[in-house]
Amino acid sequence: MIRPRFSTRAILNLGAALCAFTAQPLLAQDSPLEEEIAEDDYGAIVVTARRREESLLDVPIAITAFSGAQLEAQGALDITDISNVTPNTTLENSRGTNNTLTAFIRGVGQQDPVPGFEAGVGIYLDDVYLNRPQAAVLDIYEVERIEVLRGPQGTLYGRNTIGGAIKYVTKRLSDTFQLKVRGTYGSYNQADGIISASAPIGDQLRIGGSLARLSRGGFGDNLTVPGLENYNKDVWAGRGTLEFNSPDDRMLIRISGDYTRDKSDPRNGHRLIAGLQSGAPVLDDVYDTRAGLNNPKQDVKAYGLAMNITAELSDTFTFRSISAWRKDTSFTPIDFDALPAVDVDVPAVYRNEQISQEFQLLYEGDKLNGLIGFYYLDAKASTGFDVLLSTTSPGFNAYTAGDVRTDTWSAFGDFTYDLTSQIAVSVGGRYTVDRRHSRILRQSKIGTSAEFGGTPLVLATTSDFLGDATFKEFTPRASISFKPTEDHTLYASYSKGFKGGGFDPRGLSTSAPDTNRDGVRSYQEIYDFLSFDPETVDSYELGWKASLFDRRVRLALTGFYADYKDVQIPGSVGVDTNGDGTFDSFAGVTTNASKARMKGIEFETFAALARDFAGAGSAITFTGTLGYIDGQYRSFINNLGVDVADFRKIQNTPKWTTSGTFGVAIPAASGLVNASTTLSYRSKTSQFETPSPYLDQKGYALLDASLVWTSDDERYSIGLHGKNLLDKQYITSGYQFAVVNPTTGQPVLTPAGNITPTLGREGVVTAFYGNPRQVFATVGVKF
Repeated sequence: MIRPRFSTRAILNLGAALCAFTAQPLLAQDSPLEEEIAEDDYGAIVVTARRREESLLDVPIAITAFSGAQLEAQGALDITDISNVTPNTTLENSRGTNNTLTAFIRGVGQQDPVPGFEAGVGIYLDDVYLNRPQAAVLDIYEVERIEVLRGPQGTLYGRNTIGGAIKYVTKRLSDTFQLKVRGTYGSYNQADGIISASAPIGDQLRIGGSLARLSRGGFGDNLTVPGLENYNKDVWAGRGTLEFNSPDDRMLIRISGDYTRDKSDPRNGHRLIAGLQSGAPVLDDVYDTRAGLNNPKQDVKAYGLAMNITAELSDTFTFRSISAWRKDTSFTPIDFDALPAVDVDVPAVYRNEQISQEFQLLYEGDKLNGLIGFYYLDAKASTGFDVLLSTTSPGFNAYTAGDVRTDTWSAFGDFTYDLTSQIAVSVGGRYTVDRRHSRILRQSKIGTSAEFGGTPLVLATTSDFLGDATFKEFTPRASISFKPTEDHTLYASYSKGFKGGGFDPRGLSTSAPDTNRDGVRSYQEIYDFLSFDPETVDSYELGWKASLFDRRVRLALTGFYADYKDVQIPGSVGVDTNGDGTFDSFAGVTTNASKARMKGIEFETFAALARDFAGAGSAITFTGTLGYIDGQYRSFINNLGVDVADFRKIQNTPKWTTSGTFGVAIPAASGLVNASTTLSYRSKTSQFETPSPYLDQKGYALLDASLVWTSDDERYSIGLHGKNLLDKQYITSGYQFAVVNPTTGQPVLTPAGNITPTLGREGVVTAFYGNPRQVFATVGVKF
């Protein structure tokens, strides 16, 4: 695996990498674990990810990466912090959760975290693909780097992903004894403590681990349930690692385990409309809530084991094996209406388990370099949801449960051949077989289900469906790169992405159309109604990377164009089960929108504006990013057979994303002081495919700043960090259950100007907000 390490010399010469989120394009494939990143004579990073030394300038792939040192210096708290400084990328907490991740890259992603829907963006923890997004908002501690790879991935490693990949890589163990302690205290009683230690046991064996306690008071309060805060944090986490090197250093075995326990209070939304039945007014503080549901108690457990083996078989062949097992369970109360009434209250549980195995054989020759690999995943994902609608009918529960088994294997390969010293071509491909087995259970009940402590009365079973489907696809990749001079690289690439289909886990069999008009819904009719097809994308990319002005300025410019077909659009509609004119249940309806097109640009630059102006090591730097995407549906056939493409938006994808970071490094007090400030901007964002006048977020800017002193021997550090210093309030996600115009998607308002609910009586339009202003101090000590 590539491990970016920045020496003290490189930090001083390049303007203190710790002072900014310096976005550096890295490779889209990993090198063996024992390989490291070095610097050339100019301080430019040299990598060996393709089994040969290459400057980042030479690599024909678009990727943004952040070193652990950079993240630590900026006070980054979790993986979502990198979103605002990464072009065309959205990373955020899923609505109503503390640690479920919603990820979109270049307009491709997946917002709904229930099983049955595969992720559009792959999340990797130390090369292990996380099959589900629960517990994927990874906290940042003892991290080596985080990479954001844009565009389809799959010919070089792991699981195929249609939109891109986020790779979280933890630090390797040291050959000498190390003990590190880091503490944080700040606004909202934020109090974090991290202790890490590692030690060699003989010449070949090393052992280490980390323990993290991460806590913070709520940004707001629950005004209904005494003692509950809103947007607080209560997390214990730990990692342990064992590494073994063979005596000849040709083999490395790394065994690691991790555990996270999150007992934060439920994250509840802010109502944007008054209660339609109770008349409850909109609260003044967007972080406060009146949500009354607190059963089950919020409790998330996630843990896993992994073994990574790298063996150099000869001077030209290297073998890798990545074996992993992971499991997580999330109990969470979701109060959609955010009121004391049991209007649309959902006690929920998510259960996930996976086993994966990957093999790679890498080849390094004089002109030919590449790999072949095999990947296997056996995953189980299930959910159980009570949907309590007591204001509609006393004690009524539209229970929904989904159980999805995924069994997938794939073979992949990718090779690069140097035609000349200036021209290289790469070709790769992947053959994937995805099998999906699903059970969908829907029941009408009175009372809470047994798994949430109740003794319900089952009135009727409205769905008990078993579905099985297999999806097969070959996805190729090809690129050509040209180096007119040592400091310039031009490249063009094509890749195809694929995401398998499945069955809507909230589908309602009784809502399936009787297409045969025989009075009976056949299994095939129900199957066709509940299932959805795979989606594919053909992605084209042009890129230019350059180093200018004696390598004081580096830049990466990428243009892309993607044809997206059969886009999976999960959604739900209200259902009147007894014909009395009231929506007393709902049905999941997943649409395969016919076609979408994404085109845009991405620009990243780093400039050393001044060096040694106030003594050795002083520097002024600028890091900038710019993303532009024009995403449009070219065809979108709704469930009425009408093309509504002109009225649909690409969700979670602002047209513009940009950021700029100025950094200053000055020697002081036997160390280096790094000051930086980052201004980032995201243009208007649509939360769903159908525009919402309530939830869509207008463009906004965020201002962050950091001041960090690090001793010359890097043993001590003291930092002061500010996030969202202008205290901007901005919506990141939300719920809306309202009757909408089937063409425009706009809510249909009553003469009084109110929405017409499709679920519950109070009206559900609730929003979740990004973090307010936070200021905190950090202290780090290394022994």
